[in-house]
Amino acid sequence: MSTENRGVYLVVGGSGGIGADVTRELSAKGARVIVTGRDAGRLAAIVSETGATALELEARDSAAVDAALREVHANHGRLDGVVNCAGSILLKPAHLITDAEFAETLALNLTTAFNVLRAAVRVLMGQAGGGSIVLCSSVAARRGLLNHEAIAAAKSGVEGLALAAAASYARYQVRVNCVAPGLTRTGLTRALTENPAIAKASAALHPLGRIGEPADVASAICWLLDGTQAWITGQIIGVDGGLGHVQARA
Repeated sequence: MSTENRGVYLVVGGSGGIGADVTRELSAKGARVIVTGRDAGRLAAIVSETGATALELEARDSAAVDAALREVHANHGRLDGVVNCAGSILLKPAHLITDAEFAETLALNLTTAFNVLRAAVRVLMGQAGGGSIVLCSSVAARRGLLNHEAIAAAKSGVEGLALAAAASYARYQVRVNCVAPGLTRTGLTRALTENPAIAKASAALHPLGRIGEPADVASAICWLLDGTQAWITGQIIGVDGGLGHVQARA
């Protein structure tokens, strides 16, 4: 990413581990960042730290997302990029997943991505130069992992959404890309990463031999958001320590 960025960016789910680091990196480059989150305390903390602007938003509510994107554009006169970091994780085999759990997994991961993308393209396709949208998938969308059925289904949908939208909106210079992390040390994964045995086994599963950090994923997201990557669209970038495509070490 360039050393200076004066653009305007919306980070949905910016109070979480990855979203907070996206907010930090963009803000440090001089960008104007509008950040949303469901945890009021953590959202206030990241706003206080970075100078970002907080925006109340329920990303599962399509009307609220549309209104938020219009508000951001109206207030700033431009919008350079949007990232959806909202999501969840559910680790259960399919036969133990309830209808309610599956519906919630789809809503928090796929529905939020669709709502954010749809609202974002409505703004970006109407402005000169378009802009960048980044969605968050998972290595589980492309590699079969134990007990990942629900999240794999949701994140596979996110990847399909990103690819189709990249094709649909390229004529407007709207770029749509996706990052697909491996296990990353965030609040959502605390039960895994803070269990020594699970953490050790997970680190060994990744060819680079460690669990990911939020900054690893945030760096890739910010790179894709930056206007200097104007010829990159329709890409699913694995930020996964090699897990998605490389055989783990013996």
